[in-house]
Amino acid sequence: MKFEINSNSDIPKYLQLVNAINDALATNVLTNGDALPSVNKVCKDFNLSRDTVFKAYSLLKEYGVIVSVPNKGYYIANETKKVLLVLDTFKAYKEVLYHSFVNNLPKNVIVDVQFHHYKIENYKTILNNSKGKYYKYIVMNFNHNKVAEILSDFDTSNLLLIDWNIHAKEDSNYVFQDFGVSFSNALKEAISNFKKYKRLVFVYPTFTYHPFETVTYFKKFCKESNLDYDVVLDVNDFKVVKNEAYISVSDRVLGNFLEQCKDQNLEPGTDVGFLSYNETPMKKFIYKGISVVSTDFKALGSTAASFVTNDKPLQSYIPTQLILRESL
Repeated sequence: MKFEINSNSDIPKYLQLVNAINDALATNVLTNGDALPSVNKVCKDFNLSRDTVFKAYSLLKEYGVIVSVPNKGYYIANETKKVLLVLDTFKAYKEVLYHSFVNNLPKNVIVDVQFHHYKIENYKTILNNSKGKYYKYIVMNFNHNKVAEILSDFDTSNLLLIDWNIHAKEDSNYVFQDFGVSFSNALKEAISNFKKYKRLVFVYPTFTYHPFETVTYFKKFCKESNLDYDVVLDVNDFKVVKNEAYISVSDRVLGNFLEQCKDQNLEPGTDVGFLSYNETPMKKFIYKGISVVSTDFKALGSTAASFVTNDKPLQSYIPTQLILRESL
């Protein structure tokens, strides 16, 4: 088994090792019953810490990919099925989705996770190289005109599209979040909070891949609610002003907001407000708690897992919800 650590990758090293072993299974480099190198050997050969290797092996063991035999070592488990999970990037909320997906699968299902990073050549290579090698394909799409063509070679009964309703067909299997009506309904729940402020500003930086649909529904919501509003597309133009509230799809913008609040001695939730898109495990602990509008990524992951376990057609939307905390 060949394995190369990418120290500059945003994927943790333990997960790179998990992926390498799953990829070796998908390409039949490793098969049922094969022995894995010892923890010490992997540490030595790939310059990894024992904690990193042990965490990867423990995760694979927890998911039923490998078994441990006392005084002998680790082995590939028998009777396994291989599933490909293609995500856009590795972020905190995607990690929630990933672990929920894997934890809701039977122990004999192996998950190989790959990331396309919104690059069509990456996306094309991942999917073209995976044809016929997996039991099911769970794919997160993005806005590119070649995506539909790449997907056309796959049997729709084995393919599940997740997260964003783009490039889906009438007979596609999917688990999506709603970036339009459901997002707008969540905003309506916060109307009394928004009206504490003189203006509501949506910071939608040009570097984001978040669907622009949310901006369209934001404008509609503000007009219907008689709220003064603005949309900032260039983060260089983002200036925190007292008595304004902000919405953003970028955690970088959240960090910028908190820095400006500190510099200007502004109290989030009192002098200014902030609503962040996408819940992460840390947002309830940041400052005094960051309000979020988010789909339930844990539910998205478990629902996607049901497509693998039930082997039935699936078309589902996971609602977008508002979680109010001190920042708004």
